[in-house]
Parts: sequence; C-alpha cells; structure tokens
Amino acid sequence: MAVNPDLNTQAFFHQSADGAFVGNDPARGPWSEDHCHAGPVSGLIVRAAETEVGPEKMLTRLTVDLLRPLPLTGLRVAAETTRHTKTLATTRVTVHDLDDTLCATATTMHLARRNLGQVPNVTLPPPGLDDAVVGPFPIGETRHSLPGFANCAQVLYPKGGNQGSGPKTVWMRTPPLLKDEAQSPIQALCPLADCGNGISWNAPTTEMGFMNTDLTVQIHREPTSDWLASDSVCHWQPSGIGMSQSVLYDTKGAVATALQTLVLFPPR
Repeated sequence: MAVNPDLNTQAFFHQSADGAFVGNDPARGPWSEDHCHAGPVSGLIVRAAETEVGPEKMLTRLTVDLLRPLPLTGLRVAAETTRHTKTLATTRVTVHDLDDTLCATATTMHLARRNLGQVPNVTLPPPGLDDAVVGPFPIGETRHSLPGFANCAQVLYPKGGNQGSGPKTVWMRTPPLLKDEAQSPIQALCPLADCGNGISWNAPTTEMGFMNTDLTVQIHREPTSDWLASDSVCHWQPSGIGMSQSVLYDTKGAVATALQTLVLFPPR
C-alpha cells in the first residue's frame, strides 16, 4: 500500500541547543502559518508526563487546555508529579513559549500495569484497512499557503467511506515527534486524537472555522500498530460552541476516546 508522503524523512520537532522544541513543517497547524497543530504538542506533553512517571504505569487520561496559540519558533515543556501511589500517578504539565508566556496546561492520569489474564470485555473491531483507499487530508483548505500537518500525514479511507462533510472515519500515519527518537504508543496517538474536528467538520473552512480549545483523551489500551484510525463526529451549535467526539483504533480494535471543545468562527 504505497502512500505518500515519506514519513522517514520528517519529524514534528527538533530541539534547540537549550532544549526548546522548535516546530518543523509537519507541526504547522491549519489556522496560522506561525503556530503549531495542537496534536504534536500534545505528544510532547505526553512525552514529558511519561518521562516523569516512568514506564511502570500506563498513561490513561490526558487533558490539555489550550490557552494561547503555540508558536513554531519554540516551546518549553515541563512536567511535575502531583500524586504518586502504588496504584496511580498524576502529573501537571505546562507549555511555555520562548518569552515564558504560558500557552497550555495539562493533567495526566497513569495507572499501574497488572496481569489479570483473560477478563470479560466488549470488542469494537477496527474499520476496514486492507481495502482502504488513499484520499485527501480531511480538511481540504487551510488559512495559509505553507506546508503543514495536512501535507505531512498519510491518510486512508475505508472503502466506500465518506470523504465529504459530516461524520467520517480515517486511517492516518504521522511523523514521529523527534527524529531518531522512538516515541511511545500514546505519544504516537496524540496527533490523530486532536484531529476529530478536522476529520468530521460540518462545513469547509471557507464557510466556518472550528478551532478546539482543549483535548481530552481517555486511553484503555496502548495501540500496537503504526496505522491508527479515528471515527469522528462534530456537533456544532448556533451559540458558536461545538464539540467533536472520536473513537480511536489500532488494527486490533478500539484503544481510546477523544473529545474536543470547539469555538466556531465565520470567515472574515
């Protein structure tokens, strides 16, 4: 299944000499040529939280509040443990720009890994991948002309699936956070998790903007495949407030649910 672009030559970020994360083209969001897509930044937040807590516990919830635009020119990410017991750990993560302005805050929950053997469960099978077809990135337009996230993701649609407005399902692969660094499964999930509003828009960006102010991801299993899918729907209201909700899959089945609160804004 040949799908462009080539992810082996790309990464969302590189680090400056002082440790700041500087955005590369794939990190650029659709709304401004100067700011990051929040998905890759959420991956950096998970990276900091997982490093802080350690691998003995699995990250099961991420909540990110997006306070200001996230500049491509550089971000500093710091995590601190707020609780740590045998069963669980929680962290608080902050994202500042190079002027030390607070751009985002996040909290995470991590639960101890146990081995219970077989347990009763409900299985949600994944969307079809074997016969999936190459298609465009779900957002067909951006509000700038520079390369960004949409140009640097590999996208497939289940055969016969919706590629227009409204609820839809896509498979996606994205670049790693950092070149030459292995990312964790949940770090790899974050870029797709933040795409719910861009996947299931109800009108194109030329008619309505739909920017998210937060992201919450609830994870019950770490994904095990490179290809990840999102089955997403957006709810838009006349109040200018909306929400997207997504079920996220790997090739074995459902792994997480993602929610975004949306601000709707007509074109200028």
